[in-house]
Amino acid sequence: MTAVKVEIYSDIACPWCYLGKARFERALSAFPQGGAVEVVYRPFQLDPHAPHEPLPHREVLDAKYGPQSAAMDERLAQLGAAEGLTFAFDSVLENNSLLAHRLLRFALDEYGAPAQRRLKGELMAGHFTAGMDIGDPEQLADAAAAAGLDRAAVAAFLAGDALTDEVVAEIAHAREIGITAVPTFVFEGQWAVQGGQETSTFLRVLEQVAKETAADDSAALDASGADGCADGACVVE
Repeated sequence: MTAVKVEIYSDIACPWCYLGKARFERALSAFPQGGAVEVVYRPFQLDPHAPHEPLPHREVLDAKYGPQSAAMDERLAQLGAAEGLTFAFDSVLENNSLLAHRLLRFALDEYGAPAQRRLKGELMAGHFTAGMDIGDPEQLADAAAAAGLDRAAVAAFLAGDALTDEVVAEIAHAREIGITAVPTFVFEGQWAVQGGQETSTFLRVLEQVAKETAADDSAALDASGADGCADGACVVE
């Protein structure tokens, strides 16, 4: 099988992105040619204007969605539990995610896609399970060290403003190419699958991409019929 590149547009603050990540990685593990798949995370911000300060998740969500916010969280907690994830919404802190996205780009540039993928897991688990503040440089550096990055190098990077323009440009580009909700999975720059699809759907897509790339065929992928597709993504307000 020819190597396949998957670009995942995602926001650390998006619970469906965390769920989708777990389901996609489960599919990747079950895919016989999984070792030939390169996974790269691309930045996206659901709320680029979010304040640069930690705020309780419940407070933020209640302000956006009102009384239904508790039911939304409960559903995600149940879906997450089925994937082995813990959504501890009572302790989640919301913050502007730009600094964390800059760190993910740094990890990709300096350490490569596998390290970026490990870091993404650390950040999302920290955010949704451990009450981590994704806008705090010290906590970000700790997460990076847990993912195998050099903590001192990360701390030095976070102390400056390197890669800010590049990440902002990437986020703008995502919107320019029509991405309005996350997670969005783009296969080989040609086929896009949106939402935290079921593992079986991701596996079917991987199999179809392998066939299409082998045949050098640009036919559109069919990711319809999956439960949760309609509401399986966080949409820009």
